Amino acid sequence: MPHTVRPASRTFEPRNPDWEATVRASFARQGAMGLIGAELVALAPGHCEIRLPFRDDLTQQHGYFHAGMTTTIVDSAGGYAGLTLMPAGAEVLSVEFKLNLLAPADGDFLIAEGQVLKSGRNLVITRGEVYAIKNGHASHCATMQQTLMTMHPKKEK
Repeated sequence: MPHTVRPASRTFEPRNPDWEATVRASFARQGAMGLIGAELVALAPGHCEIRLPFRDDLTQQHGYFHAGMTTTIVDSAGGYAGLTLMPAGAEVLSVEFKLNLLAPADGDFLIAEGQVLKSGRNLVITRGEVYAIKNGHASHCATMQQTLMTMHPKKEK
């Protein structure tokens, strides 16, 4: 049973007409996502979903996804949700986040959803949710609040 994208609580207008290509290119360059086998599965202005299939080498001692894997994908999902709304040429950088682990990440795969709450000129606030999907059932295993910094392109002199 595929996980569906929840409708955004707010509609955002991207400032970059090539927002989707920008995000996909950035995701492709991110070595950490490739290393763990994460996939970009949904993208909309102010929203991003990343899927991480289960592998034994991504687990902790009890056989659940390691909290570091959960954190890695939700940080990126929030960051890419933010990047969809940043101006052309800008880059994204996480400044801080708070993560609560709600349940063991026990599943066939994880889905991390990032959603922009507020998009300002320099700071973007997002929330993130992570669900462990096992036998078609979703278990909410983590929630995050995040602050991102817009790294504006340097102006030539």
